[in-house]
Amino acid sequence: MTQPIYKNPQQPTENRVSDLLSRMTLAEKIAQLGSCWVFELLDNLTFSPEKAAPIMSHGLGQITRVAGASSLDPNDGAKVANAIQKYLVENTRLGIPVLVHEECCSGYMARKATCFPQIIGLASTWQPELTEAMADVVRLQMRAGGAQQGLSPVIDITRDPRWGRVEETFGEDTYLVSTMGVSFVKGLQGKNWSEGVIATAKHLVAYGLPEGGMNWAPVHLPKRELHEMFLTPFEAAVKEANLMSVMNAYHELDGVPCAISKELLTDILRNEWGFKGIVVSDYFAIKQVQDTHKITDNRQDAAILALDAGIDVELPSTDCYGSPLHEAVTKGLISESLIDRSVSRVLEMKFMVGLFENPYVNEATAQDVFDTPVQRQLALDIARKSIVLLKNEGQTLPLKKNIGSIAVIGPNAHTVRHLIGDYTYPSHIETLQEMLEGDHNVFNMPIPDNMALEDNFVAIKSLFEGLQAKVSPETVLRYVQGCEVNSQDTSGFAEAIALAKQSEIAIVMVGEKSGLTDSATCGEARDRSDLELPGVQQALIQAIYETGTPVIAVLVNGRPLSVTWMEEHLPAILEVWLPGEEGAAAVAEVLFGEYNPGGKLPITFPRAVGQIPVYYNHKPSGGRSHWKGEYVALSNKPLYPFGYGLSYTTFQFSNLRLSQTEVNIGDAVEISLDVTNTGHYAGDEVVQLYLRDVLAGVTRPVKELKGFKRITLEPQETQTITFKLFTQQLGFYNQAMQFVVEPGTIQLMLGSSSEDIQLQADIELIGAVTDISQTKRFFSEVTLN
Repeated sequence: MTQPIYKNPQQPTENRVSDLLSRMTLAEKIAQLGSCWVFELLDNLTFSPEKAAPIMSHGLGQITRVAGASSLDPNDGAKVANAIQKYLVENTRLGIPVLVHEECCSGYMARKATCFPQIIGLASTWQPELTEAMADVVRLQMRAGGAQQGLSPVIDITRDPRWGRVEETFGEDTYLVSTMGVSFVKGLQGKNWSEGVIATAKHLVAYGLPEGGMNWAPVHLPKRELHEMFLTPFEAAVKEANLMSVMNAYHELDGVPCAISKELLTDILRNEWGFKGIVVSDYFAIKQVQDTHKITDNRQDAAILALDAGIDVELPSTDCYGSPLHEAVTKGLISESLIDRSVSRVLEMKFMVGLFENPYVNEATAQDVFDTPVQRQLALDIARKSIVLLKNEGQTLPLKKNIGSIAVIGPNAHTVRHLIGDYTYPSHIETLQEMLEGDHNVFNMPIPDNMALEDNFVAIKSLFEGLQAKVSPETVLRYVQGCEVNSQDTSGFAEAIALAKQSEIAIVMVGEKSGLTDSATCGEARDRSDLELPGVQQALIQAIYETGTPVIAVLVNGRPLSVTWMEEHLPAILEVWLPGEEGAAAVAEVLFGEYNPGGKLPITFPRAVGQIPVYYNHKPSGGRSHWKGEYVALSNKPLYPFGYGLSYTTFQFSNLRLSQTEVNIGDAVEISLDVTNTGHYAGDEVVQLYLRDVLAGVTRPVKELKGFKRITLEPQETQTITFKLFTQQLGFYNQAMQFVVEPGTIQLMLGSSSEDIQLQADIELIGAVTDISQTKRFFSEVTLN
């Protein structure tokens, strides 16, 4: 018998897709647009053909979280993934394998997988090569476990720190988010598809600016700003990294839920940008068209609207895209060609990643690539470089290891749970357990059995244990909790105060708990109406401060907090975010001077919640109250600006020079400067290039990041940095919504933060107004001499 074209790997993918599609029944086609949770196919953590039969009889598009929605270890997870593939290959008519998708925000969300710092910390490194390296580890582990698609990166621009998912983002700036997002996609998708994982950029679009800071709430955003700032990271990922999957956002834009926006998911994404991959729904987003947005009163209409807009696959399980779509075709409500369009895209992805040739993985060796020493070293390196020194009055830090006594106090000091982000394995085990309580199961989803809460994570130490490993034997190091993260109980204050009085210095480790449960204070759906420390933590710090013992604050949190009192009263403050499995070692190294912190803030810290939104690249009329400037009782300036971060050493910027001061539109200018470490410690500086379009046809930001580079310098060492700035980076949407570069003066600013500008110069753009919509450049080039 002649081999079907679709089974012949020598045939072009286009031919294979066409051949397979021609052989499929309508039921088989629609099955490719659906999904199911892994635990719907399991019986006591073992694949069940009996449970699978009614779900996968016609095939299936995707499996939701073999690792992330079970308690399977890597080898057992690989075994289940193989069993699922084997069933589909051998027990369905056409033998079409399934895509397995997993979460991978701060690492693969699986048992024993390396837990990296949460993304807001990764952004604070300002080092895209670390982002790519982290995603490469995720790729290796996911492929070993039998997964082919990762639901990351989050490349939402976020301007409201009340929103719980700030921690999953790269922050507030379009250029930084785009750079990090492109690097993540490249690392996850790899250099060849036989070993690559399909990256899924999310959430299209503007999810990080919700009304009231509340999850899923409407977003109010002008069209020009939407295109210039919020869509750009997605466009860059498509054009610079060959992004192969996009996920819609939950919210609405101007009355249209993103899940049914043809303008976003087809006109812009595919027709304007040339996207060739698949669009997957955010979990339950299609039925939210009915349940939340009230666009329709039935699942079928919701499915038709989403499919027509451009969502190819419904996740996490088939609810709207199954029988409702089948009935819609048979009744003539939609054309079968609309189904074919999405099925073709899904099949193309399956051919692309090699599922038809090799759907199976090695069950015996999956564990071998999980949390290796090299991977842990990378986690440590990222954790070190993510730490931001916010204040260091009188060189309080670093501490001497032979200090006589240290009091370690706070709810985040001696627990490993609070060092990790919301999309980590323990966090989601907690979420599933909470759903067992009944009222929390808002999605009415089936609940897995045998979810292991014990032995479900990698080896990890608390911050207190990290300090224990660094101090001298002569140092008396003692710990008390003092209070819980989010409780009004002050009964632990007396013990904390007594310990502080007995100690030379007190280190308070405070902040938040990340997750999706009611006990979490940050993470998805854990939005806040204030940005103070939760519970009585601030009162605890003030009580310790009043003892007279010097207090160092270590912030363990997922969002900017308004720590104004601490900035005014404490000598030293460290922002360590949610630093992951090697966070304890990294924090201890910084506190004792083994590592000099060099992280920079990827997002502005407000003084108070009333300032929100506060971000550095506001328009000329923004950022102040006209004509007085400040609020009645508060400064209009941020507590800490975007790009800010101190060091144990000092740096000097000098000798700014330009390759030319008059630049033709279409050309580039080289901007060089020298940076010298003028202090006594080796350290890192992030050189940041900003610019301002002095006069334009529409209002332009007061400054915009257009380049950066993190460098390491020994004491008294000088490094020359050259930025190649392309005039195609200077485009904006004019009054006619054409993407143009205009002639005129561009002010260049170089510094160590958005506020600390040390060198400035002007260039003059020469030429006519030029439409560059087809010749955009997203990034400058940087060289070191």
